[in-house]
Amino acid sequence: MSDETVRFELPQSEIPHQWYNIQADLPRPLPPVLHPGTKQPIGPDDLAPLFPMALIMQEVSRDRYIDIPEEVREIYKLWRPTPLLRARRLEKALDTPAHIYYKYEGVSPSGSHKLNTATPQAYYNKEEGITGLTTETGAGQWGTALSQACNFFGMDCFVYMVKISYQQKPYRRAIMQAFGADVTPSPSDKTQAGRMILERDPNSTGSLGIAISEAVEAAATSGGKYKYALGSVLNHVLTHQTVIGQECLKQMELAGEYPDVVVGPIGGGSNFAGIGLPFLHQNLTAGKQTRLVGVEPAACPSLTRGKYAYDFGDTAGMTPLVKMYTLGHDFVPAPLHAGGLRYHGMASIICEMYDQGLMEATAIPQLETFQAAITFARSEGIIPAPEAAHGIAAAIREAQAAKEAGEKRVVLFNLCGHGHFDMSAYDAYFAGELTDYEYPQEEIERAMAALPQV
Repeated sequence: MSDETVRFELPQSEIPHQWYNIQADLPRPLPPVLHPGTKQPIGPDDLAPLFPMALIMQEVSRDRYIDIPEEVREIYKLWRPTPLLRARRLEKALDTPAHIYYKYEGVSPSGSHKLNTATPQAYYNKEEGITGLTTETGAGQWGTALSQACNFFGMDCFVYMVKISYQQKPYRRAIMQAFGADVTPSPSDKTQAGRMILERDPNSTGSLGIAISEAVEAAATSGGKYKYALGSVLNHVLTHQTVIGQECLKQMELAGEYPDVVVGPIGGGSNFAGIGLPFLHQNLTAGKQTRLVGVEPAACPSLTRGKYAYDFGDTAGMTPLVKMYTLGHDFVPAPLHAGGLRYHGMASIICEMYDQGLMEATAIPQLETFQAAITFARSEGIIPAPEAAHGIAAAIREAQAAKEAGEKRVVLFNLCGHGHFDMSAYDAYFAGELTDYEYPQEEIERAMAALPQV
C-alpha cells in the first residue's frame, strides 16, 4: 500500500466465518450468573423463557470460535467488511506524530455496529419458531438494528425506548417504525414494571435499566410467543461483534502497522469488545502488548467509579444477578445525549478484563466529547454519533500525548456509528445548552447500599 493510502478495504470473501469467543482465553473464568431468587448459579433452562437455546449455549460456551451461519453471513454482505481508514486529516489538524486509524461501522444499514448481533439474534430466534422479539433501546441504534433484523426474517419487533431518547430522537423512532417495529416510550403503562416506576415518578425520563425491565416482562408474559433480545452486555452479544476486530487485524496488515492502543466507547461493552477482543487474543496468545482503553461518560462512570459486585441487570430486579462494575440497578442517569452509554452496569466480560488488568478505562465529560466530535467532523467529514464521539475524544487524547512525548504512536478506534439522527444533540451543543455533569459521589454511595446481598 502507498504511504498516502487512507482507506483499507477487504473483499467479501474475508468476512469472518466464525466469531471469536474470549472465554476460551481469559486467564480467570467469568463469575457465575446467579438466580435472582435462590442466589444459586443458573443453568440453560433458567434462561430458556427469554432466549433461544442456540444463544444460551453461546452464552456459556468456552469454545474459542463459533461458526457463523451462512444465512447470517449473506446478510452481513450488505455492509461487511467495513472499511478501515487512516485519519490523516485529523492527524494534520492535531499536528501529531501519531498515526490514527478508525474502523467505520456507520456504513451498515442501521448506521452502527449493532446490526452485527441483531442479525444472528433474529436468525436463531426464527430457527426456534419464535414469532417476535422484545427489546429496549437508549440512543435508538439498537432498536433500529433489531427492527431491521426482525424485518429481514419476517418477525414482530417491540421496542421500549428510553423516554428522554424517544423525545430527543424522533427520527430514530420513525426509522424503527419504517421497518415495522412497535415503539413505546419507557417507562410506560403497558407493563407492571413501567407502572410501578410512573407511580413513584410520573415525570421519569427513563433509563436503560427501566426499559430492560419492561422488555423482559413483555417477553416473559407473552406465553412463549416472543423472546427478548439484548444489544449489549451479554457474552453472546460481545462475541458476535468480534467480526469488527477480526477484519481489523487483516486491515492493519494491509496498512503495514499494528496498533499501540485500541480505543472504544463503553456503555454495555459491545462495540469496545468488538474491536478490542481480537487484539486482546493477540496479547494473550501471541505476545502482543497493545493497550486497550474503554471510554465512558463522566455522567455514567460504571467502570471508573462503580463497585464490582453482584447486581441486577434491570431496575425492577427481574433479571439474573451478574457480577459487574455497577452504579446500582436503580441508577437513573442525567439526560446526557449519549443515550447508548447510559447503563448502570457493564458486560461481565469487560468487567473481568478490567478487574484482571487486561484493559484500562477512562471517563470523559460531555463537552470534551462534543468538541472532539466537531474536530473529527471538520477534518474527516463524518458526523459521529455522540456515543462514538467518546472514542474519538480518547483517541485525540492519545494523539496529543504522543505529540507531548515526541513519539510515534499507532492509535486505533472504533467509529461505531454515524450521528445523522442525533442532530438535536449537536443543536443543543451549538446553542450552548449542554453542560458537563459528573455523577455525585453521594448518589453512588446511596445506590451501593441498595445492592442485593449475595
